Amino acid sequence: MKVINIVGARPNFMKINPLVREMKRQQVDQLLVHTGQHYDQAMSESFFQELGIPEPDINLEVGSASHAVQTAEIMKRFEQVCLSEHPDMVLVVGDVNSTAACSLVATKLGIAVAHVEAGLRSRDRSMPEEINRLVTDVLADLLFTTSRDADANLLQEGIPAEKIHFVGNTMIDSLLLQLDRAKERHTHRRFQVEPGQYAVLTLHRPANVDEADQLEYIIGTLALVQEQLPIVFPVHPRTAANLKRFGLEEKLRNLPGVIMAEPLSYLDFMDLYHRSRLVLTDSGGIQEETTYLQIPCITLRENTERPITVTEGTNYLTGTNREQILNAFDEIMSKGGKQGRIPEYWDGKAAMRIVKILLEQKRRD
Repeated sequence: MKVINIVGARPNFMKINPLVREMKRQQVDQLLVHTGQHYDQAMSESFFQELGIPEPDINLEVGSASHAVQTAEIMKRFEQVCLSEHPDMVLVVGDVNSTAACSLVATKLGIAVAHVEAGLRSRDRSMPEEINRLVTDVLADLLFTTSRDADANLLQEGIPAEKIHFVGNTMIDSLLLQLDRAKERHTHRRFQVEPGQYAVLTLHRPANVDEADQLEYIIGTLALVQEQLPIVFPVHPRTAANLKRFGLEEKLRNLPGVIMAEPLSYLDFMDLYHRSRLVLTDSGGIQEETTYLQIPCITLRENTERPITVTEGTNYLTGTNREQILNAFDEIMSKGGKQGRIPEYWDGKAAMRIVKILLEQKRRD
């Protein structure tokens, strides 16, 4: 069996790492293709080294562009890879443009597609990721889900039950593979904060950072939070550019309890947030990781494609409403926050389940 594994952006590396390891252990013939959708050489190299992922066999080096141009360029370049490599299956993870683009190419060439992290839904089609999820799941032959509600979403959309496999979460596989190494970093010392006595912030969604008024409003909320708890803020490049563009960088830097930093490596960031009192984020995967680690998380979004982190985990979905954020913050500070539980099958064995199903599928074919 020959599998092409696709990564396109930074979150994909963590999701694919346990799968590449397990495929090698099971002696599956596989290639790692990096589309280069978001490519920063230093950051990508640090990820490959830290996670123990071999350098990609093929890098399409597509780079940043509009959604349409980027998707088209990925399709053009990936088609040539498929025509030369003749894979039995293309495996995609997550919900970036590379996920949908490579699924389209494979399907039109008659190559089977497996989607890891299938069935997640925010119900918000203004998010490019939601479109990518919908497109990929319609095309996929094997849909690997992280939670039972994802199964229900797919069944409701008419996906045949025999295509759907509840396997758990490869992000948690990756977390468990790397956590002990991350703990050796003591990243918090770099920012002169003590374990359990600081918050970590990530902020990069266009809805939060691309409009001056909205970004200024969020800074106003952070100003109130930092009066009670220091906030360590590794600033995403998109956010950094907009802070400068809107003239808000100095306003944020003048808040004594906000510690701004460059983006961190995967292990450094994991070490930083796993020692924190709470996390404020508009990211996706961090909602899952904090739920596993039982760290309170305040998600600055109106919706989430990971509702299990709210219903079973430690996540508060507040949007950017100041009152709701401060209510969640006060509950965490005074009562410790939600006492969530670790969801079913988030046990570090998702990659094993996925590869086992892939091999069983090959034997049936």
